[in-house]
Amino acid sequence: MEFISHSEAETEALGEKLARSLPERGVVIAMYGELGAGKTAFVRGLARGLEVDGTVTSPTFTIVNELYGKRDLFHFDMYRLGSADELFDIGWEDYLDRGGVCAVEWSENVPGAFDGSEIRVSMEKCSDSTRKITIEGADLC
Repeated sequence: MEFISHSEAETEALGEKLARSLPERGVVIAMYGELGAGKTAFVRGLARGLEVDGTVTSPTFTIVNELYGKRDLFHFDMYRLGSADELFDIGWEDYLDRGGVCAVEWSENVPGAFDGSEIRVSMEKCSDSTRKITIEGADLC
């Protein structure tokens, strides 16, 4: 499905809508897009939809932020990683086993971490405020 977002608030609302449609246990959301495409804004919406506590910030320097609530959210940023091996070294499989939602920014840097069951969210910056967001592997009806 393809969506056009005209603002950061609309991008967050789409993330919230996706969160409310997710299955009960463990899911991976692999996000793709250039710097400034709106990935972190999308994750803020996911967090709201999952009813987690805490503030969503980019985990670029920490690799992963853990947010807890009604459903747990593990927010990864793979910008600084060179391969999926580095992700596995920090315990990727342990996060998958915990049954929360794993939202992964810069998924293009770790293609070997995914098994094909993930939800793919591609974000394209069309202008300063407009984004084309494509979601594959989820039904938002």
